[in-house]
Amino acid sequence: MRLTEFRELLTEEFGQVRGDSMLVDHVIQSLGGQTGAEAIEAGVDPRDVWRALCSEFDVPRDRW
Repeated sequence: MRLTEFRELLTEEFGQVRGDSMLVDHVIQSLGGQTGAEAIEAGVDPRDVWRALCSEFDVPRDRW
């Protein structure tokens, strides 16, 4: 997944402000206790970050 697609999905699902906040503030345990931004910067595929956020925030599976 491209980073631009990830950002679009994040904004579409959670809104601009909440999505931005989640990306830098929410620690994702399944990604080693990193925030989404940290994980992406460390080389984790944005698709994996997206799926982890969807799982933690109970996004319906069909929107993953």
